[in-house]
Amino acid sequence: MMEHDVEPVRGLPERLPAGERMLWQGSPSFAALATQVFHIRAVGAYFGALLAWSAISALYDGQGWAGIAAGWVWLVPGAVLGLGLLGLFAWLYQRTTIYTITNRRIVLRIGVAVPKAINVPYAIVAEAALQKRADGSGDIALTLTGKDRIAYAHLWPHVRPWALSDAQPALRCLPEVEKVAQV
Repeated sequence: MMEHDVEPVRGLPERLPAGERMLWQGSPSFAALATQVFHIRAVGAYFGALLAWSAISALYDGQGWAGIAAGWVWLVPGAVLGLGLLGLFAWLYQRTTIYTITNRRIVLRIGVAVPKAINVPYAIVAEAALQKRADGSGDIALTLTGKDRIAYAHLWPHVRPWALSDAQPALRCLPEVEKVAQV
């Protein structure tokens, strides 16, 4: 049995109460998570620079192709492992995340190792900020009112990046963020 097999409604910890209806439900984009949250392109560029530096150093020292191969024997497996793990994490977060918008609240069903559902009623939402990217994906961050807060570590990566002192829950890497923002 999977941990979410007992959900009465997909993505929600319980059935919706009378008068509440679901307006939208979706998950983040794998590609956007990999690039925006796990920075797979930047890590790939880092490993590419290491490989180029190793090759240039070997050629400068007069070692030729054998020297390049000897330098890369540890770099290439490390690069493949590192990028593979980042891709795996992006896939796991995409697979286990479901955002739900109802006429009364926003529910974030999140967590890979420790799944949880976070209910954010509209009564405590002061503002919703839209960040759209060139590919059409983006984030919707929620500014909360009142004294009760959710810890940044409990929300990550479903939190506005670098808002450490006042963590803002966010619907991250949505594929068609403008359509969701209209809801």
